[in-house]
Amino acid sequence: MTTLAPTLSLRFFPRAASWLRDLLLILAGSWLVALFAQIEIPMLPVPITGQTFAVLLISAALGSKRGAAAMIGYIAQGGLGLPFFAGGASGMGILTGATAGYLLGFVGAAYAVGWLAERGLERSVRTSILPFLVGTVIIYMCGVAWLAVMLGSLSKAIQFGLLPFIAGDLVKLIAAALTLPIAWKLVK
Repeated sequence: MTTLAPTLSLRFFPRAASWLRDLLLILAGSWLVALFAQIEIPMLPVPITGQTFAVLLISAALGSKRGAAAMIGYIAQGGLGLPFFAGGASGMGILTGATAGYLLGFVGAAYAVGWLAERGLERSVRTSILPFLVGTVIIYMCGVAWLAVMLGSLSKAIQFGLLPFIAGDLVKLIAAALTLPIAWKLVK
């Protein structure tokens, strides 16, 4: 049996009431993703945003279950009308539009990144690339697959939903891989 490492959030809030701590962390995580979604470079059919950076960091900090719950909360709050999605967008139309696959990918990525973080992989620069790379790949797989359905073409989905974002997402991935180990050093 693998012993799970405490996530960064549990290191900061070890003694808080478990259910209340978890609820507050999940809400804070969803709101941080919403905040980073407003950092946007408009492109069609999918804009470049700060969301993926936030998804990676929050997931590693919260762990698998709380990270995935934060992403579900983010999607639910945006779907219910809060201006949480890129450019302040909201509503159910976003959940069936071109970016729906990426949003779904946030949940899977959050669980995977959190799961790897629970095994301590986000604590050093040497190993932290792996969880963030896995999370980024999951987001792309879901996003490009859904975009292929929307556009009726996998090659167009790759052209418009993957290739323009690789360089920016590599920068976000590296930034996340540097940020978490630094945060751990500050906590220790």
